[in-house]
Amino acid sequence: MNQTKRVKRDVSGWVVLNKPYDMTSTEAVGKVRWLFAARKGGHAGTLDPLATGILPIALGEATKTVPQVQDGRKIYRFSVKWGEATATDDAEGEVVATSDIRSARGAVEAILPRFTGTIQQVPPAYSAIKVDGERAYDLARAGETVTLAAREITIEALRLLDHAEDRSSFEVECQKGTYVRSLARDIAEALGTRAHVIELHRAAVGPFTDAVAVTIAQLEAAAEGAARDALLKPVAAGLVGVPEIRLDPQQAAAIRHGNPVLLTGATAPVMLEDAWASFKGAAIATGYVEAGQFHPRRVIL
Repeated sequence: MNQTKRVKRDVSGWVVLNKPYDMTSTEAVGKVRWLFAARKGGHAGTLDPLATGILPIALGEATKTVPQVQDGRKIYRFSVKWGEATATDDAEGEVVATSDIRSARGAVEAILPRFTGTIQQVPPAYSAIKVDGERAYDLARAGETVTLAAREITIEALRLLDHAEDRSSFEVECQKGTYVRSLARDIAEALGTRAHVIELHRAAVGPFTDAVAVTIAQLEAAAEGAARDALLKPVAAGLVGVPEIRLDPQQAAAIRHGNPVLLTGATAPVMLEDAWASFKGAAIATGYVEAGQFHPRRVIL
């Protein structure tokens, strides 16, 4: 990208980007950081270059809440082409196997319960998983045979949206670690045929959905300064779904110094593995509750 160097600033918040086709997640972060002149930024979960959709990008202090967003549920909509398996399980790879078998809509729908719940899934050979210190896709591109172990994943919902002889579209709601390309491959094999993903759109990551997403064009069109900053979501937006601990001024001051605070009141939690603390609606720390005390893990400035 030919971008003019500019003075960086401390800006914090979330950009819920609708990533365009053929842009890497790293390129998207770089573009957003440049548009906001942000000193610090990162994303909450890689989205393949050939996929579109939700790429949450954290700026400044929001980077401290990336794990909470990254661990949230994800919704993908994807289309498959029946009859062809590819090396990469998507449209980028060469065709490595074919089948003339085509399944009726009822047969496809009948197989889907087999792929819901907690199941075992073998990741695609072309994935970022490391094998003896090397990325699997690097080994595969070098012509090596990559054999990856099955992993446990959780698929909460899977449904067929559209069906035709040569292609079908699905929607899947799943947890972190699920490979949609593997899911398409396995559905096809269960039907006795072959398939690969030809379209992939991520519709939700944690609390962020298509409904609140912005495009690169929208960010560029907004005047630099207040208008563009208005497209940022607050740091706390990434913590929706995580238990919130509301603090008084004295407790907030203690947390900002990295100290635990005793929670009082009839409804105060005693144990929580994950929580966040707020003061006047703003996030000031992520942490956990133990023995009735909130302990900060990351203090948000």
